[in-house]
Amino acid sequence: MGRLRFLNAGESHGPALTAIIEGIPSNLEISSDYINRQLERRQQGYGRGGRMKIEKDRVEILSGVRFGKTLGSPITLMIKNRDWENWTEVMAVEGEPTEKREITNPRPGHADLVGGIKYGFEDLRNVLERASARETTTRVAVGAVCRKLLEDLGIKIGSYVISIGELSVEELIRDIPLERRFEKAEKSVVRTPVPEEDEKFKKLIDMAKQEGESLGGVFEVFAIGVPPGIGSYVQWDRRIDGKIAQAFMSIQAIKGVEIGEGFRLARKFGSQAHDEIFWEKERGFYHRTNKAGGIEGGMTNGEPVIVRAAMKPIPTLMRKKSLHSVNIKTKQPFDAAKERSDVTAVPAAAVVGEAMLAIVLADALLEKFGNDNWEEIKKRVEEYRKCVREF
Repeated sequence: MGRLRFLNAGESHGPALTAIIEGIPSNLEISSDYINRQLERRQQGYGRGGRMKIEKDRVEILSGVRFGKTLGSPITLMIKNRDWENWTEVMAVEGEPTEKREITNPRPGHADLVGGIKYGFEDLRNVLERASARETTTRVAVGAVCRKLLEDLGIKIGSYVISIGELSVEELIRDIPLERRFEKAEKSVVRTPVPEEDEKFKKLIDMAKQEGESLGGVFEVFAIGVPPGIGSYVQWDRRIDGKIAQAFMSIQAIKGVEIGEGFRLARKFGSQAHDEIFWEKERGFYHRTNKAGGIEGGMTNGEPVIVRAAMKPIPTLMRKKSLHSVNIKTKQPFDAAKERSDVTAVPAAAVVGEAMLAIVLADALLEKFGNDNWEEIKKRVEEYRKCVREF
C-alpha cells in the first residue's frame, strides 16, 4: 500500500473482529450507519449458511472519528461476534486446551492442512478460525470508509454476479449500462442484474444444498468516475492493475482475476483488442470501447475500471460421504471435517470485491494527491481533472 494501510485481527468464533486504518485524511464525514449498510449487504444472498442468521454485524468506531468527521489519526473499527457466547470455552484466550470441537481431519481445498504444518498445530481449528471468510467482515468495514472517500469525489463503485455454477446471465446483460446492472443486482437475491432469473438460481442452490454440495461463480466489480493517471508504470509494485489483482486474489476462495476483457483479449488480433483514442473539446480524450477495463500501462485511463473474479466452490461440504482426507494424528483415512458453512457465497464475495477495489483506489488517489486534510485534497483532485480536460 502507499499512503493508506490497514490491519485486521480476530477469529471467526472469537469475541470480535477489529481493524485499524491508517492514512485516512482529516475532515472526511463518516458514520457507523454508513458502514453498517455495507456490512448488511455482505450478509445477504441466497445460499448463505446458518451463521448469517446468528450474526447481525454492527460496527463500533473506537478511534479516529469525532463528531462524525475523521481526525487524520488511525481509525479503529470493531465488530462483535454474537456467536462468541457459544464458543467461550472452545476459543478461550486463557486456560487449558479442550478437545471439544477439536479438528484433526483437514478439509481438501482449505488452509487446514498446510496451515497446521506451517504453524505446528495439532488442532486445526487454530487455522480455520483465522482463515475463515468471516475475516472479510472487517474488509467491508474498512472498504466502506474508503468508499465514502471515493463518493465524495464522484466515484461510484458497484458489483453484480455473472454466474453461479453453470448458470450465467452474461449474454443477457451485454447491453445494460454498468450502473443499471448494479441497481438491478441490488434487487436480486443472488445479486445478478437479471432478477427475473432468480428462481433458476435458487433452484440450483437448493439442489446443491440437498446434495450437500457447494457452488462457486463469477462476479464483476466496477468503479465509474476514476480520473486518468491513478497508479504508475515506473515500478512493478505501483501498477494499479497489479494492486487490484493482489487485493482480489486475497479474498478467500478467489482463484482468478481479470481486468476488462482479460483472457478474452488473448484470442483476438491486436487490431481487435485495443481501445481506440478519440478527442472532443468538451470532454478531452476518451475511448468508445473499454476492452482494457479502464487501465492501461498500470494506470487508470479515465474509463470505468472493471474487474472480474472467479470464486471456487466453498471447501466445506455437508455430504454424508465427504471428500477423502487423512487424520493428522492417526494418519488414517477419514472423511473431511464438516463445519457450518454456506452453499454459495458468490453474492457476498462481490460485496467484498467492492470493498477491496475501494481500498486500492483510495490508496492510489491519496498517494497522488496527499492524505492530510480532505477539504484540501478535494480541491487538488478537481484542479487535476480540469487539467486533464484541457490537456
